[in-house]
Amino acid sequence: MKRIVIVGGGWAGCAAAIACKKFDLDVLLIERTDMLLGTGLVGGIMRNNGRYTASEEMIALGGGDLFSICDKNSRHININFPGHKHASLYDIVKTHGEVFNLIKKMGIDLRLNSRIVKVEKKDNNITSIEDEKGNTYNGDVFIDATGTAGPIKNCSKFGNGCAMCIIRCPSFKGRVSLTGLSGIDELTAKKKDGSFGAMSGSCKILKESLNKDIQNELNTKGVSIIAIPENLKEDKLDIKACQQYALKEYSDNLILLDTGHAKLMSPFYNLDKLRKIPGLENSRYEDPYTGGLGNSMRFFDMAPRDDYMKVIGIDNLFCCGEKAGLLVGHTEAIVTGVLAGYNSVRYIFNKDLFKIPNNLATGDAISYVNNQMSSKEGINKKYTFSGSVYFERMKRKGLYNVDKSKISKTIKSMGLENIFMKLI
Repeated sequence: MKRIVIVGGGWAGCAAAIACKKFDLDVLLIERTDMLLGTGLVGGIMRNNGRYTASEEMIALGGGDLFSICDKNSRHININFPGHKHASLYDIVKTHGEVFNLIKKMGIDLRLNSRIVKVEKKDNNITSIEDEKGNTYNGDVFIDATGTAGPIKNCSKFGNGCAMCIIRCPSFKGRVSLTGLSGIDELTAKKKDGSFGAMSGSCKILKESLNKDIQNELNTKGVSIIAIPENLKEDKLDIKACQQYALKEYSDNLILLDTGHAKLMSPFYNLDKLRKIPGLENSRYEDPYTGGLGNSMRFFDMAPRDDYMKVIGIDNLFCCGEKAGLLVGHTEAIVTGVLAGYNSVRYIFNKDLFKIPNNLATGDAISYVNNQMSSKEGINKKYTFSGSVYFERMKRKGLYNVDKSKISKTIKSMGLENIFMKLI
């Protein structure tokens, strides 16, 4: 039986594995740490703004498995907060269990605590990979879902040091890029000032450390907006990976979202100042643990790829998630993961690779971001369905749609209904 090997068990890697396994292939998912979902373990936001459209497109295309899990495990649905409408907030604890159970139920071979450090090639193909324990994994097609965050040296050189975040480099060692191990030159994002990388855009506060009024507001409404006294304000909008939150409201207020923890929409916030804000006198960080000093650095080592998610330079290597470029967010990772997985299957069966059409938001985003990354100006920006540069493009092009039936009807009229579940 042909085998597809996916390295990296975040949202993108899980989406790719599920997409591949639908075709009854031998699918191996390898993860560096002891848990799946990566930053999805502390994420929580889905369906805000254009992510609603992208989610419904993927469901209609037959790649909606992970969106269904997030919907099922949402603590709040259809909430609004500054710059964002109709968002869902998934439970960061329950969601991991549901995804883990689906991976095992489908018969996907899962190897945790396995950090890949070596690649063997023949001609222009990867033949096998090896982890640092000496285990060798052969495959016919490989998918790089290793992400772009960390390792510690990048967080130290370009950020504020190791923030002890959910990526947990001190314990599991730093991310290693499958694309880089294959000898491919990779890309690194820049900030406005020309420095490299971008900082993760939010922290997580132990909800129970907040006062009862804030807890109740979060539990009932899903969002709490707290005005910051002028002398306690900290402006970090330009350093964030998530530029959809680079709005004045996020400098003037603490914006908290209920994902199980209280998700604070700031890269970091001085703990002493935070505890001077009414209601947060006893607050403590849950992720990153040094959220008063900094956060993880991302968008290093992105793979050059085409619109099929195939890495340029290696015949049997695909990529997804942040590894595939400057698309920020869990929805974006799932979209690229499904496409990378599906095209890996098509590659194995010698079928023409599939490109999501540009008259769908998902297809346009994949193509547009890839094009933008080749320019000096474009590599300095971040792109997401939920705001900033790409959401504005969605609206201009008429691609933003929250009518499920219309989205489904459009995809059906294109002959693409459930395309990710069949080979044609």
